[in-house]
Amino acid sequence: MDFKTNFTYAWIAIGIITFFYLLFFKNAPYGRHTVKGWGPTVSNRFGWLLMESPAFFLFFYFVLTPPIELSQPVLIFVTLWFIHYFNRTFIFPFRIKTKGKEMPLAIALSGVAFNSVNTWLVGSYLNEFNSFYTYDWFYTPQFIIGLVVFIIGFTVNFSADHTLLTLRKPGETGYKIPKGVLFNRVSSPNLLGEITEWIGFFIMTWSIPTLTFAVWTIANLAPRILAHHKWYKEKFKDYPEERKAFGLF
Repeated sequence: MDFKTNFTYAWIAIGIITFFYLLFFKNAPYGRHTVKGWGPTVSNRFGWLLMESPAFFLFFYFVLTPPIELSQPVLIFVTLWFIHYFNRTFIFPFRIKTKGKEMPLAIALSGVAFNSVNTWLVGSYLNEFNSFYTYDWFYTPQFIIGLVVFIIGFTVNFSADHTLLTLRKPGETGYKIPKGVLFNRVSSPNLLGEITEWIGFFIMTWSIPTLTFAVWTIANLAPRILAHHKWYKEKFKDYPEERKAFGLF
């Protein structure tokens, strides 16, 4: 196997180790789980902008270098990727109401590394195997099912983010219990939506690099969903009992 293949499998293994570390030992210290002792900090807004930028800007380079004409299915894959990361890079950071809140610089830089590696794996794969995805790919079960799953995930993620970002009225501070259709059953539909997106992207492209990205998304967000659910139940005595972490438990 070549270097990239070996690295990809090693990266999956690291993702699985990260999942168990975050699940059993330590929450990622940003947002409501921020703790002292992680060194210098930066504003939440700058931290998010820094973390998400590589996935937007580097993708151009990895997909299009050397200059190639993208096949129609790959053009769809790239468009969906950019829709997600345009929102995460240029819209979401400027909508968050976290004035005065900061995150450890180490967390922001780890996000840069995470996004850079996954962008390289996915972008370079789509570049190398661009010709594999012919027009007939649109009619495969993988593409149809994956596209539907991705759209559902994106819609859930964006809608739940909107609910959270508009939860506080002007001048209000602190945390509140989010309410609404998406929050009636689960505590973090925004994170579940993002996991669903990248599972859909993997199904749609049916490749090891996009599977790797889905594994890492689950590794990062699934433990955080459980941590959020536990935090809500501890902070709010009136937290709805029927609301679960993943809908079933």
